[in-house]
Amino acid sequence: MTLSELPGYLAGGFVNTIIPFLFVITLIVFFHELGHFLVGRWCGVRVSTFSIGFGPELLGWNDQTGTRWRIALLPLGGFVRFFGDADAASQPDYEAAETMTAEERAFSFVFQPVWKRFLIVLAGPVASILLGIVIFSSNAYLFGRYILIPKVASVMPDSAAADAGFKMGDIILSVDGVRVESFMDVQRIVGVHAGVALPFRVERDGNDIELTATPRLQIRESIVGQRRMGVLGIAAAHDETTVQLKHETLFGAIGFGVSQSWEVIASSGDFIAGLFSGRASPDQLSGPIGIAKMSGEVAKSGIGALIGFAGLISVSIGLLNLMPIPLLDGGYLVFYAIEAVRRRALDQRITEFVFRIGMVLILCLTLYSLYIDLR
Repeated sequence: MTLSELPGYLAGGFVNTIIPFLFVITLIVFFHELGHFLVGRWCGVRVSTFSIGFGPELLGWNDQTGTRWRIALLPLGGFVRFFGDADAASQPDYEAAETMTAEERAFSFVFQPVWKRFLIVLAGPVASILLGIVIFSSNAYLFGRYILIPKVASVMPDSAAADAGFKMGDIILSVDGVRVESFMDVQRIVGVHAGVALPFRVERDGNDIELTATPRLQIRESIVGQRRMGVLGIAAAHDETTVQLKHETLFGAIGFGVSQSWEVIASSGDFIAGLFSGRASPDQLSGPIGIAKMSGEVAKSGIGALIGFAGLISVSIGLLNLMPIPLLDGGYLVFYAIEAVRRRALDQRITEFVFRIGMVLILCLTLYSLYIDLR
């Protein structure tokens, strides 16, 4: 690349990658924070700030209730700040709380009953998961969905499938007790179970048979670099009998949206469990750069595919925020659960110390994911 070609290259990267990424992350952040906002308002808490992004404000306005709506410079997240919060992380402002009047305490977050605070915090991850359900359901209802029937076209020699006894023409009905209707369902389950013996129910010549296969770990190239995954060693059959466009009814589409979201949660849970058991490698994590790259690649297939990708990431972020790590929503939920059992809040010094630990953990995770993306 010559110096004269650099501006065009950067402009192309902005249009092809940054704009899709901003669309995805803004959509996800808005609905996540909207969950906190709506339930907070329903509980009678005053909302001081609703921010998309962090840092200096680029655009902002005040609504009739006094909430400052703002779009900030750094679009990698957002926050809702309630009256009585010390910062964007919703840590209580203890000094201000001591000087509040009885009227101010009535609409301050920190003085709400513990069940209200629990619901307000829980609303963010729930909204993220609901967004994924709505997106998956809408796509299935409006456009239908293509299904590749999990029929085996070929079996690689000396593969896990060959060892298990798979044959050409087999139709996979279930994996590990989970019914599958498409080849992608099989790939998704197998991909996160490398080295784990999985039971398969297969239709062969009109009969149901049981096979057990142990997916082998392979490192494959993807749009965000190398990925470790489980592989059986089978290829899918592509013909007019195996590729189907399925139109869903409204309730069928909703059921599909729920099942897709649950599969994302289950797959993410399997990956997290694999990190602790050693079955999965942390180098499969993706940070902002990886998500931006994936957004750009998915956007090439159209706005529908990009919105579907946003649904996938939204569900994943909803689950991530439920992790019991301080500064994440899940960390606050643990504190509120302890407070409900003890019938009094933890000591301020304890919570501040734990939040510092959480900040270090999140910072390390962020830096590591950036390192993986850049590598």
